[in-house]
Amino acid sequence: MNDPARWLAVAIVICGLAAGFYFWLWSAKEAPPPAPVARQEAAPKPEAKPEPQIQFPLPQASDAAPLPALDQSDAGLRDTLAALVGQKNLDALFHLQGIVRRVVATVDNLTREKAAQRLMPVKPASGPFLVSGDGEDRTISAQNAARYRPYVALAESVDTAKLVAAYVRYYPLFQQAYRELGYPQGYFNDRLVQVIDHLLEAPDIKGPAKVVQRKVLYEFADSELESRSVGQKILLRIGPENATRLKGKLRELRRELIAQAPKS
Repeated sequence: MNDPARWLAVAIVICGLAAGFYFWLWSAKEAPPPAPVARQEAAPKPEAKPEPQIQFPLPQASDAAPLPALDQSDAGLRDTLAALVGQKNLDALFHLQGIVRRVVATVDNLTREKAAQRLMPVKPASGPFLVSGDGEDRTISAQNAARYRPYVALAESVDTAKLVAAYVRYYPLFQQAYRELGYPQGYFNDRLVQVIDHLLEAPDIKGPAKVVQRKVLYEFADSELESRSVGQKILLRIGPENATRLKGKLRELRRELIAQAPKS
């Protein structure tokens, strides 16, 4: 509200109070005092739920240029990602339509039992899932890990500081998408760090993991492994070396995200 409008509103309120007081004073002289009425206690107001405390706050981006609207943000994100990973890798490995909402939905789903493939920002690895052996002695083939190496190599090649700087720049859009997802009081960066911690808790498997094909897709023969989240099972499927390298990048990303907290 601008200053003239604010002062006009104050003037109207003051005039209203003065008129009310004058009317009450005039009525008191002309009419007998009203009969006393029983005092009614005001109903207690429901306590407002406090906003969840933000654990890992991010600074406001120093760039003063306005962000595009969320629905029009694909072009800007495409250019930013191309600068980070290269246009060829971007076209080959990523789904770019609705990229912010894809990232937010996938991150949120990685701790759950399932994640919708159609919402993932990264294209699936090429080729079939490779197994060795037969019957009850089938294991994930050692050659299967090669399908994921381009993704691991790309993750390791990205400058983490530049990636996080781009994330901070566009963070209001990620936050908007997260609230639209059904978390009106949530803070997406807190959720992101929580998911990274969850992924880092994935067990390290020594040797090939046993699998069974009960229906169409392969599952881990070990029920404890099969009961884990979709995110942890991704790390289990891609092979021990790939998983170790990705966990190293996740730790690096976490450190950079935590370092963004504004200094008090």
